[in-house]
Amino acid sequence: MTPILDERSVEFISRSPEQTGRLGALLGQLLRGGEVICLEGPLGAGKTVLAQGIGRGWGALNPLLSPTFVLVREHRRPTGPQRLLHIDFYRLSGAAEAAGLGLEDWLEDPQVVALIEWPERALEVLPPQRLWVRLEPVEESRRWLLFSAHGDLYLPFLESFRHAAFGV
Repeated sequence: MTPILDERSVEFISRSPEQTGRLGALLGQLLRGGEVICLEGPLGAGKTVLAQGIGRGWGALNPLLSPTFVLVREHRRPTGPQRLLHIDFYRLSGAAEAAGLGLEDWLEDPQVVALIEWPERALEVLPPQRLWVRLEPVEESRRWLLFSAHGDLYLPFLESFRHAAFGV
């Protein structure tokens, strides 16, 4: 759980679900469309709490709910054509089933933000350029989060997030 931190990663310890949500909201405010955000971690790690914050910061009309049973929930803003797709791979059997959802169209659309929980269940369908967020429980209400830029396109995005969240 101790990564080597560099310009490709940001590490954070959240002390409460509210703090995790606020961190997500800061991230959501930076989304412009075309981003793929992957949320990895065990059950109860805070993936959906972070996703709800991201949706709030992005400006979703409705609160984000876990898409576990429907696989994909679409969210819109009050204005503009952009969509935020909250996707859950938990119930998928692998990449072939994920590909059957039509992900390749969504993941290449500059008007779509893809927010994916349990992405490790179908790595083969994910683009090489993405932001990866690993969440781990530390204590009952504390969570360790590691934000990692996969691909050079996400380096400026991660730097903007680092500045918005920590002022550095």
